[in-house]
Amino acid sequence: MTRQIRFNAFDMNCVAHQSPGLWRHPEDQSHRYNEISYWTEMATLLEEGLFDGIFIADVLGTYDVYGGTNEAALRNGAQVPVADPLMLVSAMAAVTKNLGFGVTAGTAYEHPYPFARRMSTLDHLTKGRVGWNVVTGYLPSAARNMGNEDQLEHDARYDHADEYLEVVYKLWEGSWEEDAVIRDRESGIYTDPAKVHNIEHKGEFFSVPGIHLVEPSPQRTPVIFQAGASPRGIAFAAENAEAVFVGSPTKAILKKTVSAIRDALEAAGRDRHDVRIYTMLTIITDETPEKAQAKHEEYKSYASAEGALVFMSGWMGIDLSQYDLDDPIGAVKSNAIVSAVANFQAATNDGRDWTIRDIAEWGGIGGLGPRIVGSGSEVADQLQEWVADTDVDGFNLAYAITPGSFQDVITYVVPELQKRGAYPTEYTPGTLRNKLHNRGDRLPQNHKAASFRVTNQQSKENLS
Repeated sequence: MTRQIRFNAFDMNCVAHQSPGLWRHPEDQSHRYNEISYWTEMATLLEEGLFDGIFIADVLGTYDVYGGTNEAALRNGAQVPVADPLMLVSAMAAVTKNLGFGVTAGTAYEHPYPFARRMSTLDHLTKGRVGWNVVTGYLPSAARNMGNEDQLEHDARYDHADEYLEVVYKLWEGSWEEDAVIRDRESGIYTDPAKVHNIEHKGEFFSVPGIHLVEPSPQRTPVIFQAGASPRGIAFAAENAEAVFVGSPTKAILKKTVSAIRDALEAAGRDRHDVRIYTMLTIITDETPEKAQAKHEEYKSYASAEGALVFMSGWMGIDLSQYDLDDPIGAVKSNAIVSAVANFQAATNDGRDWTIRDIAEWGGIGGLGPRIVGSGSEVADQLQEWVADTDVDGFNLAYAITPGSFQDVITYVVPELQKRGAYPTEYTPGTLRNKLHNRGDRLPQNHKAASFRVTNQQSKENLS
Protein backbone atom coordinates (compact mmCIF):
# COMPACT_ATOMS: atom_id res chain seq x y z
CA MET A 1 0.00 0.00 0.00
CA THR A 2 1.33 3.43 -0.97
CA ARG A 3 2.19 5.54 2.06
CA GLN A 4 0.30 8.82 2.39
CA ILE A 5 2.34 12.04 2.55
CA ARG A 6 1.21 14.89 4.79
CA PHE A 7 1.80 18.65 4.38
CA ASN A 8 1.85 21.56 6.80
CA ALA A 9 2.44 25.16 5.76
CA PHE A 10 5.22 26.78 7.80
CA ASP A 11 4.68 30.50 8.35
CA MET A 12 5.04 33.24 10.93
CA ASN A 13 3.20 36.47 11.73
CA CYS A 14 5.96 38.53 10.15
CA VAL A 15 7.60 39.44 6.83
CA ALA A 16 9.31 36.74 4.72
CA HIS A 17 9.69 34.30 7.64
CA GLN A 18 12.86 32.29 6.79
CA SER A 19 13.54 33.76 3.35
CA PRO A 20 15.05 37.17 4.14
CA GLY A 21 14.99 39.58 1.24
CA LEU A 22 12.26 37.74 -0.67
CA TRP A 23 9.74 40.32 0.57
CA ARG A 24 11.15 42.45 -2.26
CA HIS A 25 9.87 40.00 -4.89
CA PRO A 26 6.94 41.57 -6.79
CA GLU A 27 4.70 38.54 -6.20
CA ASP A 28 5.40 38.15 -2.48
CA GLN A 29 2.52 39.14 -0.20
CA SER A 30 4.15 38.63 3.20
CA HIS A 31 4.15 42.39 3.85
CA ARG A 32 0.39 41.92 4.36
CA TYR A 33 1.04 39.82 7.46
CA ASN A 34 -0.80 42.48 9.51
CA GLU A 35 -4.03 42.20 7.47
CA ILE A 36 -6.74 39.68 8.35
CA SER A 37 -7.43 39.11 4.65
CA TYR A 38 -3.89 37.82 4.12
CA TRP A 39 -4.46 35.06 6.67
CA THR A 40 -8.00 34.19 5.64
CA GLU A 41 -6.93 33.93 2.00
CA MET A 42 -4.00 31.74 3.05
CA ALA A 43 -6.22 29.47 5.13
CA THR A 44 -8.70 29.04 2.28
CA LEU A 45 -5.90 28.17 -0.14
CA LEU A 46 -4.32 25.61 2.19
CA GLU A 47 -7.64 23.92 2.84
CA GLU A 48 -8.18 23.62 -0.91
CA GLY A 49 -4.81 21.84 -0.98
CA LEU A 50 -5.85 19.47 1.85
CA PHE A 51 -2.95 20.57 4.07
CA ASP A 52 -3.09 19.19 7.61
CA GLY A 53 -2.66 22.69 8.89
CA ILE A 54 -0.75 25.91 9.07
CA PHE A 55 2.07 25.85 11.60
CA ILE A 56 2.79 29.35 12.88
CA ALA A 57 6.23 29.87 14.38
CA ASP A 58 7.02 32.65 16.84
CA VAL A 59 9.87 34.34 18.70
CA LEU A 60 9.58 36.72 21.62
CA GLY A 61 12.73 38.73 20.99
CA THR A 62 15.04 39.77 18.18
CA TYR A 63 18.06 38.22 16.50
CA ASP A 64 20.93 40.32 17.83
CA VAL A 65 23.97 38.01 17.76
CA TYR A 66 24.98 39.27 14.30
CA GLY A 67 26.93 42.49 14.88
CA GLY A 68 25.93 42.47 18.54
CA THR A 69 22.74 44.44 17.80
CA ASN A 70 19.34 43.94 16.19
CA GLU A 71 20.04 46.55 13.49
CA ALA A 72 20.64 44.01 10.71
CA ALA A 73 17.51 42.09 11.70
CA LEU A 74 15.45 45.28 11.54
CA ARG A 75 17.05 46.37 8.28
CA ASN A 76 16.25 43.04 6.59
CA GLY A 77 12.88 42.36 8.17
CA ALA A 78 14.38 39.19 9.68
CA GLN A 79 11.45 38.10 11.88
CA VAL A 80 10.97 41.63 13.12
CA PRO A 81 8.44 43.19 13.14
CA VAL A 82 6.69 40.09 14.44
CA ALA A 83 3.14 39.91 15.81
CA ASP A 84 1.28 37.45 18.02
CA PRO A 85 0.37 34.13 16.33
CA LEU A 86 -2.65 33.20 18.46
CA MET A 87 -4.61 36.26 17.33
CA LEU A 88 -4.79 34.88 13.79
CA VAL A 89 -6.55 31.63 14.49
CA SER A 90 -10.17 32.70 14.97
CA ALA A 91 -10.25 34.56 11.65
CA MET A 92 -8.78 31.61 9.75
CA ALA A 93 -11.12 29.17 11.48
CA ALA A 94 -14.12 31.25 10.42
CA VAL A 95 -13.41 30.70 6.70
CA THR A 96 -12.43 27.00 6.90
CA LYS A 97 -13.91 23.74 8.17
CA ASN A 98 -10.98 21.32 8.26
CA LEU A 99 -7.64 23.14 8.34
CA GLY A 100 -5.68 22.75 11.56
CA PHE A 101 -3.79 25.52 13.35
CA GLY A 102 -0.51 24.85 15.15
CA VAL A 103 0.46 27.92 17.17
CA THR A 104 3.78 28.45 18.90
CA ALA A 105 3.88 29.66 22.49
CA GLY A 106 6.73 29.47 24.98
CA THR A 107 6.67 28.10 28.50
CA ALA A 108 9.19 30.63 29.81
CA TYR A 109 7.29 33.91 29.72
CA GLU A 110 3.60 33.37 30.41
CA HIS A 111 1.98 31.79 33.44
CA PRO A 112 0.20 28.52 32.58
CA TYR A 113 -3.12 29.56 34.16
CA PRO A 114 -4.14 32.30 31.68
CA PHE A 115 -2.48 30.43 28.82
CA ALA A 116 -4.65 27.35 29.45
CA ARG A 117 -7.74 29.54 29.19
CA ARG A 118 -6.61 31.09 25.89
CA MET A 119 -5.99 27.69 24.30
CA SER A 120 -9.30 26.26 25.53
CA THR A 121 -11.03 29.30 24.08
CA LEU A 122 -9.41 28.68 20.69
CA ASP A 123 -10.28 24.99 20.84
CA HIS A 124 -13.94 25.92 21.31
CA LEU A 125 -13.93 28.57 18.58
CA THR A 126 -12.20 26.30 16.04
CA LYS A 127 -14.36 23.26 16.94
CA GLY A 128 -11.26 21.38 17.99
CA ARG A 129 -8.76 22.31 15.28
CA VAL A 130 -6.03 23.92 17.36
CA GLY A 131 -2.63 22.61 18.40
CA TRP A 132 0.10 24.05 20.60
CA ASN A 133 3.75 23.99 19.57
CA VAL A 134 5.53 23.86 22.92
CA VAL A 135 8.78 25.83 22.92
CA THR A 136 11.06 26.63 25.84
CA GLY A 137 12.68 29.73 24.26
CA TYR A 138 16.13 30.28 22.83
CA LEU A 139 16.70 33.99 22.15
CA PRO A 140 18.67 35.75 24.93
CA SER A 141 17.02 39.05 23.93
CA ALA A 142 13.64 37.64 24.94
CA ALA A 143 14.96 36.69 28.37
CA ARG A 144 16.44 40.16 28.90
CA ASN A 145 13.20 41.91 28.02
CA MET A 146 11.35 39.74 30.52
CA GLY A 147 13.70 40.82 33.29
CA ASN A 148 16.22 37.97 33.19
CA GLU A 149 19.90 38.08 32.34
CA ASP A 150 19.66 35.11 29.98
CA GLN A 151 17.69 31.96 29.23
CA LEU A 152 17.80 29.11 31.69
CA GLU A 153 20.37 26.44 30.81
CA HIS A 154 19.08 24.12 28.05
CA ASP A 155 18.00 21.12 30.14
CA ALA A 156 16.71 23.36 32.95
CA ARG A 157 14.32 24.95 30.44
CA TYR A 158 12.82 21.52 29.84
CA ASP A 159 12.56 20.85 33.60
CA HIS A 160 10.54 24.06 33.86
CA ALA A 161 8.46 23.06 30.83
CA ASP A 162 7.71 19.65 32.38
CA GLU A 163 5.95 21.32 35.29
CA TYR A 164 4.28 23.86 33.00
CA LEU A 165 2.67 21.02 31.07
CA GLU A 166 1.67 19.25 34.28
CA VAL A 167 -0.26 22.37 35.29
CA VAL A 168 -2.08 22.79 31.97
CA TYR A 169 -2.84 19.05 31.77
CA LYS A 170 -4.44 19.23 35.21
CA LEU A 171 -6.51 22.23 34.11
CA TRP A 172 -7.55 20.81 30.74
CA GLU A 173 -8.07 17.17 31.73
CA GLY A 174 -8.64 17.15 35.47
CA SER A 175 -10.74 20.10 36.53
CA TRP A 176 -14.14 19.77 34.82
CA GLU A 177 -16.00 16.50 34.57
CA GLU A 178 -17.46 15.79 31.15
CA ASP A 179 -21.06 16.46 32.20
CA ALA A 180 -20.40 19.31 34.63
CA VAL A 181 -22.33 21.80 32.48
CA ILE A 182 -26.01 20.82 32.68
CA ARG A 183 -27.81 24.03 31.59
CA ASP A 184 -30.98 23.09 33.48
CA ARG A 185 -33.50 25.86 32.84
CA GLU A 186 -36.01 24.51 35.36
CA SER A 187 -33.62 24.37 38.31
CA GLY A 188 -31.64 27.40 37.20
CA ILE A 189 -28.36 25.49 37.49
CA TYR A 190 -25.90 26.03 34.68
CA THR A 191 -22.93 24.06 36.06
CA ASP A 192 -22.97 21.43 38.80
CA PRO A 193 -20.35 22.68 41.30
CA ALA A 194 -19.72 19.12 42.53
CA LYS A 195 -18.32 18.23 39.14
CA VAL A 196 -15.75 21.06 38.91
CA HIS A 197 -12.57 20.47 40.89
CA ASN A 198 -9.65 22.52 42.13
CA ILE A 199 -6.38 21.16 40.77
CA GLU A 200 -4.39 21.98 43.95
CA HIS A 201 -1.07 22.16 42.14
CA LYS A 202 1.96 23.19 44.17
CA GLY A 203 5.35 22.60 42.59
CA GLU A 204 8.84 24.00 42.24
CA PHE A 205 7.87 26.71 39.75
CA PHE A 206 4.08 27.13 39.97
CA SER A 207 1.31 27.19 42.54
CA VAL A 208 -2.17 26.83 41.01
CA PRO A 209 -4.83 25.82 43.53
CA GLY A 210 -8.06 26.61 41.66
CA ILE A 211 -10.27 25.42 38.84
CA HIS A 212 -9.91 25.80 35.09
CA LEU A 213 -12.05 28.72 33.93
CA VAL A 214 -13.30 27.11 30.71
CA GLU A 215 -15.68 24.17 30.28
CA PRO A 216 -14.33 21.13 28.39
CA SER A 217 -13.55 21.95 24.76
CA PRO A 218 -13.80 19.50 21.83
CA GLN A 219 -10.25 18.19 22.35
CA ARG A 220 -9.86 19.27 26.00
CA THR A 221 -6.09 19.34 25.52
CA PRO A 222 -5.05 20.88 22.18
CA VAL A 223 -2.86 18.73 19.96
CA ILE A 224 0.67 18.93 21.35
CA PHE A 225 3.39 19.79 18.83
CA GLN A 226 7.09 19.88 19.65
CA ALA A 227 10.22 20.77 17.71
CA GLY A 228 13.21 19.91 19.89
CA ALA A 229 15.70 17.40 18.43
CA SER A 230 18.25 17.35 21.27
CA PRO A 231 18.29 14.26 23.53
CA ARG A 232 16.38 16.22 26.22
CA GLY A 233 13.98 17.57 23.60
CA ILE A 234 13.33 14.09 22.21
CA ALA A 235 12.64 12.77 25.72
CA PHE A 236 10.20 15.64 26.25
CA ALA A 237 8.50 14.89 22.92
CA ALA A 238 8.24 11.18 23.72
CA GLU A 239 6.17 11.97 26.80
CA ASN A 240 4.06 14.79 25.39
CA ALA A 241 4.06 15.26 21.63
CA GLU A 242 1.48 14.11 19.10
CA ALA A 243 3.33 15.72 16.20
CA VAL A 244 7.02 16.60 15.97
CA PHE A 245 8.73 19.01 13.59
CA VAL A 246 12.37 18.40 12.73
CA GLY A 247 14.84 19.92 10.32
CA SER A 248 17.51 17.83 8.64
CA PRO A 249 19.58 18.75 5.57
CA THR A 250 20.10 15.12 4.50
CA LYS A 251 18.08 11.92 4.45
CA ALA A 252 20.76 10.13 6.49
CA ILE A 253 20.49 12.64 9.33
CA LEU A 254 16.69 12.66 9.13
CA LYS A 255 16.51 8.87 9.27
CA LYS A 256 18.64 8.86 12.43
CA THR A 257 16.48 11.57 14.04
CA VAL A 258 13.19 9.87 13.17
CA SER A 259 14.47 6.56 14.52
CA ALA A 260 15.59 8.21 17.77
CA ILE A 261 12.15 9.78 18.24
CA ARG A 262 10.34 6.51 17.56
CA ASP A 263 12.67 4.62 19.93
CA ALA A 264 12.00 7.21 22.64
CA LEU A 265 8.24 6.81 22.15
CA GLU A 266 8.52 3.09 22.80
CA ALA A 267 10.66 3.73 25.86
CA ALA A 268 7.92 6.05 27.16
CA GLY A 269 5.31 3.31 26.78
CA ARG A 270 3.78 4.59 23.56
CA ASP A 271 3.56 3.14 20.06
CA ARG A 272 6.36 4.01 17.61
CA HIS A 273 3.86 5.79 15.38
CA ASP A 274 1.88 7.65 18.05
CA VAL A 275 3.54 10.82 16.75
CA ARG A 276 3.38 12.34 13.27
CA ILE A 277 6.86 13.51 12.29
CA TYR A 278 7.24 16.34 9.77
CA THR A 279 10.54 17.55 8.39
CA MET A 280 11.10 21.06 7.11
CA LEU A 281 11.89 21.70 3.47
CA THR A 282 11.16 24.20 0.71
CA ILE A 283 9.67 23.22 -2.65
CA ILE A 284 10.20 25.34 -5.76
CA THR A 285 8.19 23.90 -8.62
CA ASP A 286 6.57 24.68 -11.94
CA GLU A 287 5.11 22.83 -14.92
CA THR A 288 8.55 21.89 -16.32
CA PRO A 289 11.99 21.30 -14.79
CA GLU A 290 13.38 24.24 -16.76
CA LYS A 291 10.74 26.66 -15.48
CA ALA A 292 11.29 25.46 -11.91
CA GLN A 293 15.05 25.99 -12.17
CA ALA A 294 14.53 29.46 -13.66
CA LYS A 295 12.16 30.33 -10.82
CA HIS A 296 14.75 29.16 -8.29
CA GLU A 297 17.43 31.37 -9.83
CA GLU A 298 15.06 34.33 -9.81
CA TYR A 299 14.26 33.80 -6.13
CA LYS A 300 17.95 33.54 -5.27
CA SER A 301 18.54 36.95 -6.84
CA TYR A 302 16.24 38.51 -4.21
CA ALA A 303 17.66 36.69 -1.18
CA SER A 304 19.54 38.77 1.39
CA ALA A 305 22.95 37.39 2.39
CA GLU A 306 23.02 39.63 5.44
CA GLY A 307 19.54 38.54 6.48
CA ALA A 308 20.50 34.88 6.14
CA LEU A 309 23.59 35.43 8.29
CA VAL A 310 21.45 37.20 10.92
CA PHE A 311 19.49 33.96 11.27
CA MET A 312 22.54 31.71 11.08
CA SER A 313 24.27 33.74 13.77
CA GLY A 314 21.26 33.46 16.06
CA TRP A 315 20.74 29.75 15.43
CA MET A 316 24.42 28.85 15.78
CA GLY A 317 25.32 31.31 18.53
CA ILE A 318 28.26 33.02 16.78
CA ASP A 319 28.57 36.50 15.28
CA LEU A 320 29.21 35.95 11.57
CA SER A 321 29.45 39.70 10.89
CA GLN A 322 33.13 39.57 11.89
CA TYR A 323 33.95 37.56 8.75
CA ASP A 324 34.10 38.54 5.09
CA LEU A 325 31.65 36.79 2.79
CA ASP A 326 34.53 35.08 0.99
CA ASP A 327 36.31 33.89 4.14
CA PRO A 328 36.62 30.10 4.31
CA ILE A 329 34.63 28.22 6.93
CA GLY A 330 37.93 27.08 8.42
CA ALA A 331 38.42 30.61 9.70
CA VAL A 332 35.29 30.38 11.87
CA LYS A 333 35.98 29.23 15.42
CA SER A 334 32.66 27.48 15.97
CA ASN A 335 31.95 23.76 16.17
CA ALA A 336 28.27 24.46 15.47
CA ILE A 337 29.07 26.18 12.18
CA VAL A 338 31.61 23.56 11.11
CA SER A 339 29.17 20.75 11.90
CA ALA A 340 26.29 22.46 10.10
CA VAL A 341 28.36 23.13 7.00
CA ALA A 342 29.51 19.51 6.89
CA ASN A 343 25.85 18.53 6.77
CA PHE A 344 25.11 21.09 4.05
CA GLN A 345 28.01 19.76 1.99
CA ALA A 346 26.72 16.23 2.38
CA ALA A 347 23.30 17.37 1.19
CA THR A 348 24.74 18.96 -1.95
CA ASN A 349 27.50 16.40 -2.63
CA ASP A 350 29.81 19.40 -2.63
CA GLY A 351 33.32 18.54 -1.46
CA ARG A 352 34.83 21.98 -2.07
CA ASP A 353 35.76 24.34 0.76
CA TRP A 354 32.75 26.43 1.70
CA THR A 355 32.82 30.15 2.49
CA ILE A 356 30.58 32.41 4.58
CA ARG A 357 28.84 33.33 1.32
CA ASP A 358 27.90 29.67 0.80
CA ILE A 359 26.29 29.55 4.25
CA ALA A 360 24.27 32.65 3.37
CA GLU A 361 23.15 31.14 0.08
CA TRP A 362 22.09 27.89 1.75
CA GLY A 363 20.02 29.75 4.36
CA GLY A 364 18.71 32.47 2.07
CA ILE A 365 15.56 30.59 1.07
CA GLY A 366 13.62 28.52 3.60
CA GLY A 367 16.14 28.47 6.43
CA LEU A 368 18.16 25.40 7.39
CA GLY A 369 16.05 22.82 5.57
CA PRO A 370 16.80 21.43 2.10
CA ARG A 371 15.24 22.72 -1.11
CA ILE A 372 13.66 20.54 -3.76
CA VAL A 373 13.50 22.15 -7.19
CA GLY A 374 11.75 20.58 -10.15
CA SER A 375 8.52 19.77 -11.95
CA GLY A 376 5.58 18.37 -10.02
CA SER A 377 6.54 14.85 -11.03
CA GLU A 378 10.19 15.30 -10.05
CA VAL A 379 9.25 16.78 -6.68
CA ALA A 380 6.77 13.96 -6.02
CA ASP A 381 9.49 11.42 -6.78
CA GLN A 382 11.84 13.00 -4.25
CA LEU A 383 9.20 13.38 -1.55
CA GLN A 384 8.29 9.71 -1.82
CA GLU A 385 11.99 8.82 -1.63
CA TRP A 386 12.40 10.88 1.55
CA VAL A 387 9.42 9.15 3.16
CA ALA A 388 10.52 5.65 2.09
CA ASP A 389 14.13 6.17 3.15
CA THR A 390 13.56 7.94 6.49
CA ASP A 391 10.14 6.85 7.86
CA VAL A 392 9.08 10.51 8.13
CA ASP A 393 5.32 11.14 7.89
CA GLY A 394 5.27 14.44 6.05
CA PHE A 395 6.74 17.85 5.39
CA ASN A 396 6.58 21.23 7.07
CA LEU A 397 6.79 23.41 3.98
CA ALA A 398 8.68 26.68 4.23
CA TYR A 399 8.22 29.19 1.43
CA ALA A 400 10.27 31.32 -0.90
CA ILE A 401 7.39 33.69 -1.59
CA THR A 402 3.90 33.62 -0.14
CA PRO A 403 1.32 32.57 -1.06
CA GLY A 404 2.99 31.70 -4.38
CA SER A 405 5.15 28.84 -3.10
CA PHE A 406 2.14 27.15 -1.48
CA GLN A 407 0.00 27.73 -4.56
CA ASP A 408 2.66 26.10 -6.74
CA VAL A 409 2.76 23.01 -4.49
CA ILE A 410 -1.03 22.73 -4.69
CA THR A 411 -1.05 23.23 -8.46
CA TYR A 412 1.83 20.99 -9.49
CA VAL A 413 2.72 18.57 -6.67
CA VAL A 414 -0.52 17.68 -4.90
CA PRO A 415 -2.29 16.34 -8.05
CA GLU A 416 0.77 14.26 -8.92
CA LEU A 417 0.88 12.70 -5.45
CA GLN A 418 -2.87 12.07 -5.55
CA LYS A 419 -2.54 10.24 -8.87
CA ARG A 420 -0.03 7.94 -7.15
CA GLY A 421 -2.32 7.36 -4.16
CA ALA A 422 0.23 9.13 -1.95
CA TYR A 423 -1.84 12.14 -0.85
CA PRO A 424 -5.37 12.40 0.55
CA THR A 425 -8.30 13.37 -1.68
CA GLU A 426 -10.48 14.43 1.25
CA TYR A 427 -10.15 15.30 4.92
CA THR A 428 -10.75 12.87 7.75
CA PRO A 429 -13.71 14.22 9.77
CA GLY A 430 -13.54 15.52 13.31
CA THR A 431 -10.99 17.44 15.30
CA LEU A 432 -7.36 18.07 14.41
CA ARG A 433 -6.38 15.17 16.68
CA ASN A 434 -8.69 12.79 14.82
CA LYS A 435 -7.54 14.08 11.44
CA LEU A 436 -3.92 13.38 12.37
CA HIS A 437 -4.37 10.01 14.05
CA ASN A 438 -7.91 8.81 13.18
CA ARG A 439 -8.65 7.49 16.66
CA GLY A 440 -10.90 10.07 18.27
CA ASP A 441 -10.96 13.63 19.49
CA ARG A 442 -9.40 13.12 22.91
CA LEU A 443 -5.93 12.10 24.05
CA PRO A 444 -5.38 8.32 24.23
CA GLN A 445 -4.99 6.59 27.58
CA ASN A 446 -1.26 5.99 27.03
CA HIS A 447 -0.54 9.73 26.92
CA LYS A 448 0.99 11.39 29.96
CA ALA A 449 -1.93 13.81 30.32
CA ALA A 450 -4.39 10.94 30.76
CA SER A 451 -3.04 10.36 34.28
CA PHE A 452 -4.55 13.73 35.27
CA ARG A 453 -7.94 12.97 33.71
CA VAL A 454 -11.06 13.31 35.87
CA THR A 455 -13.97 10.90 35.43
CA ASN A 456 -17.52 11.13 36.65
CA GLN A 457 -16.66 8.76 39.48
CA GLN A 458 -13.69 10.78 40.77
CA SER A 459 -14.11 13.08 43.71
CA LYS A 460 -12.30 16.24 44.56
CA GLU A 461 -10.27 14.30 47.13
CA ASN A 462 -9.19 11.68 44.59
CA LEU A 463 -7.93 14.40 42.24
CA SER A 464 -5.87 16.27 44.80
